[in-house]
Amino acid sequence: MQHSEFGRIDHNSRVKVPCPMAFRLTQTAALAAAILLGGCSFVDETLFPSLSSDDAAATADNGDNGAAPDAGSAPVPVQQVTPGQPTGTFVSTKVESLRSDLAQLQSTLNGQGERLQQIRGQTVQDSQRFHGTLAAIEARLQVGTTPGNPILVNQWNEAQGELDRINEDVLGMNRLTSDVASTSGMAAYLLESVKAARSLAGAVDEDHSQLRILEDETSRTTVLIDRLLTELSADSQRQQQYLNNERNDLNTLAVSIKNGQMYGTSLANARLGMSGGAVPTSPSSAAPAPLAGGERPLVVIRFDRPNVNYEDALYTAVKSALDRRPNATFEVVAMSSTSAAGFGAAGQSASIRNADAVMRSLTQMGLPVERLRTSQASSASASNGEVQVYVR
Repeated sequence: MQHSEFGRIDHNSRVKVPCPMAFRLTQTAALAAAILLGGCSFVDETLFPSLSSDDAAATADNGDNGAAPDAGSAPVPVQQVTPGQPTGTFVSTKVESLRSDLAQLQSTLNGQGERLQQIRGQTVQDSQRFHGTLAAIEARLQVGTTPGNPILVNQWNEAQGELDRINEDVLGMNRLTSDVASTSGMAAYLLESVKAARSLAGAVDEDHSQLRILEDETSRTTVLIDRLLTELSADSQRQQQYLNNERNDLNTLAVSIKNGQMYGTSLANARLGMSGGAVPTSPSSAAPAPLAGGERPLVVIRFDRPNVNYEDALYTAVKSALDRRPNATFEVVAMSSTSAAGFGAAGQSASIRNADAVMRSLTQMGLPVERLRTSQASSASASNGEVQVYVR
């Protein structure tokens, strides 16, 4: 076994790779276990924090930051409108009309708060099913299985459907946000109407007293609406990020199923520092041949036999590079030989095809296409069909 500046040379897979990590990443499986064993507290707290001010106060008093929200309770504690006695004036009639509008507004707000709790509860259930399916897939991959196992393919399709249901939950929350925004507009108009009523002629002191109470209650309702909008905005952003990360990991899981071996999280999530720490490398004098500029490749893949199994080694190398340099980009170089025996158009075509395959593998693992580029080069020491990957 030889060593390079970036790691070791694996002669079995014909891929030069960084030193393997001492453990395999099973974050999704661990997450699912935490959900099943911990009463769903991770999903509840991370995706859907409680909106109730009473719940928040209880959490602060107890010093418990891991308490799960009560999905069945009303998230917005709306007070009832204080009744008043008619005085027989025109202003009193206006007060009664405004009081009725406030009661209707509060009823609408209560209904919207209940809708939020229903969406949260549904999303928790959908997330549990999704992570349970992922855990089953990863457990099978972890102990070893056949490439393209149809059982895992079916489970992957189930997970995709469950993730689509979570996406529907997010869309429902976005629709609710739009409805609450309309309610906020009505509340602002009502508050201005209450303030304007205080300048109407023909009022008695009792009318103004009731208007002051009505203004205070309308203002408090407006605050509650703003709080609900803030919670909805935070939930929507959190869930959208959650969906993006899980879709990336699900795409990487598809590559794992295709090859029958477990990879880690998506490279799209790894580059954002979503998992793991930096993996140290050991420099060595026995390194792959550099290009003309003296730069040494991160990975060298020699397609010297059919069905070269390079994706596991490729993932490990790129993941390690991203842990060290999260903003790194990568160049996939199609190498052709300049030796008399190997130089020719056929060798170049094979290298280009292989480089395209490596590019597809990297994008399936979650590496964004804007962080990839391809090029061609030749070397006397390269074999026809060889592909080299460089960190930029």
